[in-house]
Parts: sequence; C-alpha cells; structure tokens
Amino acid sequence: MPKSEHEELQQTRMSWMPENLKRDIGQFNVFLLKDPDGPVVNCQPYDRKGYYKISILNGHTRLYYADKSLEVQKSALLFTNPNIPYAWEHVGEDQSGYFSVFTETFFDQFGHIRDYPVFKPGNTPLFELLPEQTTHITGIFKKMHDEINSDYTYKYDLLRNLVMELIHCALKMEPATGQQYNKSNGTLRVASMFTELLERQFPIESPMQRINFRYPAEFATQLSVHVNSLNRALKEITGKTTSQLIAERITQEARGLLKHTDWNISEISWCLGFEEPPHFINFFKKNEHLTPKSFRRTKNI
Repeated sequence: MPKSEHEELQQTRMSWMPENLKRDIGQFNVFLLKDPDGPVVNCQPYDRKGYYKISILNGHTRLYYADKSLEVQKSALLFTNPNIPYAWEHVGEDQSGYFSVFTETFFDQFGHIRDYPVFKPGNTPLFELLPEQTTHITGIFKKMHDEINSDYTYKYDLLRNLVMELIHCALKMEPATGQQYNKSNGTLRVASMFTELLERQFPIESPMQRINFRYPAEFATQLSVHVNSLNRALKEITGKTTSQLIAERITQEARGLLKHTDWNISEISWCLGFEEPPHFINFFKKNEHLTPKSFRRTKNI
C-alpha cells in the first residue's frame, strides 16, 4: 500500500533515529491516572482505535460492563481491549494509579497479544490486589513511566517485557467477582454497550479497513451475554432486533461509500464484512430495493 504524504514526511523527520525507536513511536505510552496538581479523571475507554489498555486503579472504583457491575474498594488491575466497551469511575476521593496504552502490532514478535485470556471476551478483566501485589504492580508501572521518558535506545523492548510481566502477574491471580445490575439498568447498559461496539467499527476510511463484527452472535460474545439476552435488551430499548440494527448501520455505511468514494463493489463488499460480492449485492438490494451499482448511478445523476 503506498505511503501517504504524512507518513513520508514523518519518516523523513525521524530519519536520524535508530530503527527500533522510529518503529515503535506512537505504539506505546504510559500515564499517571492523576497529575499531582490536577483532578482525578474517571477512566473511559481509550478513544484511539486499535489501542489496548492496562490500568492500576487505587481507591474505591466501580466498573460497568454490559449487564454487570464490578466494584473494588482498594486496588485493582484492569485490562481492556479495543473491541469491548467499558466504563469505570472513581467513587471515593483518595485516588491514584497509572495506565498504559499500546497497539497489537507493538507485540508482533511476542505473538498475538489478543490471545492472552486477560484480553479475551467472556473473561473478567478486573483483578483485585492485595497490599503486597499493589506495591509490586505499582513498581512495574513506575518503571514504565520512567523508561518511556528515558533516552535509552532499547527502551521499547524493555517496555514490552514490563507489559508481559503485568499480564503474567494477572494470570496467576483470581479475577474479581461482582454483582449483577438490576434488570432495567442491565438492559439499558447492554443496549448502550452494543451501540458503542457497533459504532466503533465506523466510518470506513480506507479500502484496507474491514469491520470485525457483522453477526449478532459475534456482538454477544464480545459483550459476554447470551445472544438471546442481547436481542431481548435491544428489542426492549430500541424496538428493533440485533439483526435489524446491524443491517441498518451497515446499509448506512454502504450508501456513504457508494456515494462518496470510487471504490469498486468488491472493495466495499470486503470492507463491510462480506466474503463474496454477490452476498453484499443481495444484502444491499434487500435493504435499499436497488443494487449497489444502480444506487451509485442514481445518486450521481
């Protein structure tokens, strides 16, 4: 795929840097949860697409996830991935911690970071910490924070090792257990999480970009709910089924791509998750009563 002018300019600008530093800039960072002189920030899903996140949260914290609520009184380690929407908030006043964000490609030489259980859908991503565990894990984050600001040539290799240490610390622990929401709150949250997960796949901005989820069962798996529960929740809140909502959003994106790009039908079909162009053509015709080709011609008149 040809490099954009921005990428070429960025490469020229960083041509003096060692290759390992140049390659990894922008793929990893670590932050204090609260600046010494600033307010504490309620943690929300990291808003850049494709980023994983690991956080240590000190203080009374509440995690909201699909129809579940998990609550920690003291300290916890939290893992989130780009596909699963979470929200969490600090309940008490005495709060501190760190969080790190990174891309999947940052760990290419380690295998697939998404395959570790802490990042998989269906597994609880929150781990309550004992005092000695809090001290140890805080120390790892402090090393990350110090290292990212250092001028050590191989700092990103060291940072990968520190992230892997966090993952393996968690795998040796028991995940936190939580309470279920009452039905009305749980139903609303499932619907909200589904909508966020669906919308995160759009807009399609390149013929190389493809949506990850197109079927109700795939969304249910990501949200750790049964597909029937997901359908009931959406029907109750929106009056539409899971399949209807997915089809409407994919059709909306298809209309935009047909109208505003010169991509061919095969490219648009692939981007929207269809294995074969005829499947996309039949889908579009069912929802728009026009073939993609006819729609494009009509809109360009």
